[in-house]
Amino acid sequence: MIANDLSIVPVDEAEFCVLDVETTGLSPSYNNIIEIGIIKVSGLTITDSFHSMVNPQRELPYFITQLTGITNDDVYDAPFFEDIADKISDFISGHIIVGHNLSFDKSFLRKEFASCGRDVIANHSVCTLKIARRIYPTLKSKSLGSVCGHLGINNPSEHRALADAKVTARLLIKMIAELKENFGIHYADELIKFQDFARKELKVKVKQSLSDDLAALPHAPGIYYFLNSKNDIIYIGKAKSLRDRVKSYFSSSAPRKAKKIIKQASRLKIQLTNSELTALLNEAELIKVINPKHNTQLKSYGNKYFLRVNTSQEFPSIEISNSFNFDGNDYFGLFISRRKAAEIYDMLSKTFAVRECNEKEFSKKRKCFLADIERCTAPCENLDKEIYLNELEKVYDFLYGKNQFALNRLINKMKEYSDKQKFEKAAEVKQLIDLILAQTHKSSLLSEPVNLANVLFEIDGGFGKDFILMLEGKIYVKKYGSEKKDYFEDALDDYFEHTIQLNPNPNDEDLEKMKITLNWLIKNRNNVRMFYLKEYQSKEELYKKISHHKVRYDNTERTFDIKAFVKDKIEDYTGMQNN
Repeated sequence: MIANDLSIVPVDEAEFCVLDVETTGLSPSYNNIIEIGIIKVSGLTITDSFHSMVNPQRELPYFITQLTGITNDDVYDAPFFEDIADKISDFISGHIIVGHNLSFDKSFLRKEFASCGRDVIANHSVCTLKIARRIYPTLKSKSLGSVCGHLGINNPSEHRALADAKVTARLLIKMIAELKENFGIHYADELIKFQDFARKELKVKVKQSLSDDLAALPHAPGIYYFLNSKNDIIYIGKAKSLRDRVKSYFSSSAPRKAKKIIKQASRLKIQLTNSELTALLNEAELIKVINPKHNTQLKSYGNKYFLRVNTSQEFPSIEISNSFNFDGNDYFGLFISRRKAAEIYDMLSKTFAVRECNEKEFSKKRKCFLADIERCTAPCENLDKEIYLNELEKVYDFLYGKNQFALNRLINKMKEYSDKQKFEKAAEVKQLIDLILAQTHKSSLLSEPVNLANVLFEIDGGFGKDFILMLEGKIYVKKYGSEKKDYFEDALDDYFEHTIQLNPNPNDEDLEKMKITLNWLIKNRNNVRMFYLKEYQSKEELYKKISHHKVRYDNTERTFDIKAFVKDKIEDYTGMQNN
């Protein structure tokens, strides 16, 4: 039990109870708790746990069962909240209670305790969502899944109370370590106060030259460069809003690295782009060319991964590949990591009955365990090509973003396991359904394999139009700031004139551009229109179609204060011209 005076309790010795509840809906006025999980943390170590299902005395809404996997059967024989209220009170007594978006959990606990005549919770509390907003200001989403992903914390059973409480506890432990090191938080009362402090600007003396540049920053996408007193570029970054991104460097919650950059910087220079995507592409290329000392990422070409469907085989198998080739097989991706490719591969193998064996095993013509559990059609034994290719066609549909068949199949399988009281199996299937739902619109954009896709993308960046051409793995950007020559029109001409390319395979630079482009387009698909070149007979017909939709490319070159812009580095290597 912690001391009454939290100002004398070291934060790494404080005792916490991290909790999470699952409910029948969002409003405590009309809904009830159906599951509660609590994790005790003492000395920054998980020491104990409490878990219980709760009978809400009502039918569970269908969407709640779909989201959590909790069924009416799961709560039918569970205790009512009043039966476990004392156990919960005793378990959390004297502890700081913690949750992610804790106000939601507390609102339901207040309602449930009040309904059974118990005192309202009076514990000190900490909300990890509030802390995340302060220490990770540039993280796009502060949801539990997003913050945990940012910190490398895995949650295998999302939307279940005990699992969510456990990952929140691990999140709290990591946050406390970071708060001690970077923010000087050493006592429990400082932690509680920290979550509610309004964000303040750093009380630092900013060099006048840098201050003048800051005052003129626009709300527009682009690239920003910090330069030192010798006019050397010490950091390159990209932004969706240059003003918001650069101002974050001067926040009290700015990371140590940002503060170090500001301390060394004398000038700020920016280059506007039509969209965030072209800012990303320029950033990746310029970092490799200029090699600023404070940039650590993007200095080399990272690994790239695809899913390859081996169509050269009579019964095609699927495998993860880190190479891209025009070898007659079909490639899907590009995935930003092997783990991401493995996630999709795992979904495919558990959802569709396609072979997972190599050619040596297949040639033995004996069915394996996967056929026994209906995870393979056993083509090695029955040689039924029609059945197998029909299943493979469903795999292609899934990779094109059509996942309804997969969801229906898995929901039926989950129901079947539940009916047979195979609850562990049902939970596994439910987890797979959650993964697929989370993947919706996140891993598919093209309606054909990436090695066969010849597409023109039109991006509405809010400040102008960007046009990006993807031809068999190569990426061309119209009016691309980092290129000495604009190859966009030449590439279109080559396609429609059927020019044979002597070196058709994309290189590392092409693949990195493809990775950046496809991943951005997937996340921003509402701002993207696609034109498949195979649907047009000529470049003129394609442009007529684009013009029909009143799309016009903005030829205006957007730059800002580039006069003193390290001419030897920018002009020599990237062809960018100063005014």
